[in-house]
Amino acid sequence: MVEVFGLSIGVLLVVVMVALHFSSGTERTIPDDISQSVLERRAESVPETNFPEPMNRSIGGGAAPAGAVGGEGEAEGELGEGGESEESSSPADIPDDEAEVFEINYEKEGETLEVPENQTLLEAGEEQGWDLPYACRAGQCLSCGGHVADGPSEDYLTHDGQEMLDEDELGDGYTLTCVAYPTADMTLETNETP
Repeated sequence: MVEVFGLSIGVLLVVVMVALHFSSGTERTIPDDISQSVLERRAESVPETNFPEPMNRSIGGGAAPAGAVGGEGEAEGELGEGGESEESSSPADIPDDEAEVFEINYEKEGETLEVPENQTLLEAGEEQGWDLPYACRAGQCLSCGGHVADGPSEDYLTHDGQEMLDEDELGDGYTLTCVAYPTADMTLETNETP
C-alpha cells in the first residue's frame, strides 16, 4: 500500500510540473537596459584630470590639484612669456637609445631588474606584472613610497616633481617610486613610507 501511495504522489507531482511548464503564464515586460545611460551620466559628472587614473585605487575621485588645470586667468609664473624653462627637463625625456640602464634590486619582490634612467621605479615594477601601490602618479601623496636600502635616496635617484618628502626623509633613503628615476645601481624596498 505504501508503495502504491508513494508512486501515485510522485506521478501526480510530475504531471503538475509538466502542466506548469507548458502553461502560458502571465506576460511580464522586461524593462529597458539603462546601464549605458547611467555610465554616460556618471562620466559627465567626473572632472577631467591631467594624469592617468590609477585603476581602482583612485583617492578623492581623481580630481586635479588646485592650480594644475589651466584657465583663462592663469598666471604666467616662472616661465615668463609662455616659454619653457630650461631646467624643467625630465629624465623621461631622454631617448630610449641614449638612456643608461641600472640594476635595481626590488628586495620584497625578490628580483633584480634592469631599469633605464628614463623610466620610473613604479613603471618598471608594473611592467613585471607586480601590484605595486600608488595613487596620484605625480609625487603628491605617499601611496607609492619606497625605501632605498643603500643610503640617501638622492644619491641613487632623481625625483621628478615629488612634493611630499622633506630633506631629512630623502636623506633617510625614502622615495616616491612614481616620480623616482634611477641614477645608480641600488636596492629598493617597496611599500615603505616615513
